[in-house]
Amino acid sequence: MNIDHPLPLLGHLSPRQFMRRHWQRAPLVVRQAIPGFGPLLSRSALVALAARDEVESRLITSGTAKGWTFARGPFSRSRIPPFKQSQWTLLVQGVDLHDDAVRELMEQFRFIPDARLDDVMISYATDGGGVGPHFDSYDVFLLQAHGTRRWRIGRQKDRTLVPGLPVRILADFQPEEEYLMEPGDLLYLPPGWAHDGVAMGNDCMTYSIGFRVPQKGDLAREMLLRMADGAAESLGERLYRDASQPAVESPAAIPAALAAFAQQAVHAALQDEDSLACALGEYLTEPKANVWFDAPETLPETLGAVRLHRRSRMLYDASHVYLNGESYRAAGVDAELMRVLADARSLPAVQVRRASKGARELLHAWIEEGWLEPMDAA
Repeated sequence: MNIDHPLPLLGHLSPRQFMRRHWQRAPLVVRQAIPGFGPLLSRSALVALAARDEVESRLITSGTAKGWTFARGPFSRSRIPPFKQSQWTLLVQGVDLHDDAVRELMEQFRFIPDARLDDVMISYATDGGGVGPHFDSYDVFLLQAHGTRRWRIGRQKDRTLVPGLPVRILADFQPEEEYLMEPGDLLYLPPGWAHDGVAMGNDCMTYSIGFRVPQKGDLAREMLLRMADGAAESLGERLYRDASQPAVESPAAIPAALAAFAQQAVHAALQDEDSLACALGEYLTEPKANVWFDAPETLPETLGAVRLHRRSRMLYDASHVYLNGESYRAAGVDAELMRVLADARSLPAVQVRRASKGARELLHAWIEEGWLEPMDAA
């Protein structure tokens, strides 16, 4: 992707301009960001997805005698309200994991690092349906696919929530701007911007392209957990020595020298840049708990063009490639080819033939796992 080329998707800003002016800074409304855009899944297909155990789905209703209600899927058809009933919303998460066309939609947003990309959620709402005024901690592009939705947004200093509700709704929402979004229109919102989207009529579909925002505490916990297994091996078997330890009158007190020894051990483990890099790459590509891969029924005799399965997450750094929570050291021509695969999510046959024997064996192993697909079989 040419990041200096103006895109209709971004209101004829280039990706470089968008990232400098709007990303994590200010909302952007783009009329006809994708002209002629319509639902990539029918209503019945979306409802069928919501009925599956491995698909995360939620149902939110308002305006009933009970006020706001919230339920988690899977949902049989009988649990979903009539389509003529107003004020309810079905949210289906991670649709890109189950549909190639939705996964292809994400390709248009890959001027943002894949490490930040999360998933595509589809919201289906009837007239008056919505999830209430709220704020999110992540970046999101809201693409209208069918029907009309009214969005009200604001910077919202008061984050107090209405107590006792099953959904997170701002107690005193103060909108600053209002937009009526039609199919093909796009709204970008940075983290923390309060927003309230309400369906104006039945059969309203909105696609939310969401981007993960790692929290420092969660990231630190993951890194430490993933580095723990290799710490004993990398640090050796050096023992704590306290030949100068005097007799003590307070035996329950932890010796300062022992505390310092422990601190030095942790500090030394964190100085292992290779282990730290691997921990980060493995964490960022780890499939979600509800993601699985099916092994192919047959394997290709000769390896030609390949592409990543739509559920695969692949990243790389200067010394490694990472795929679905696993790390692999890569150098030379093989590293270049693996980076092409990660960036393009496919590798033509002519480049596969350039790979070393070891790299081709690895590609075969990934096909056996279902992480990679032969292009002619995809």
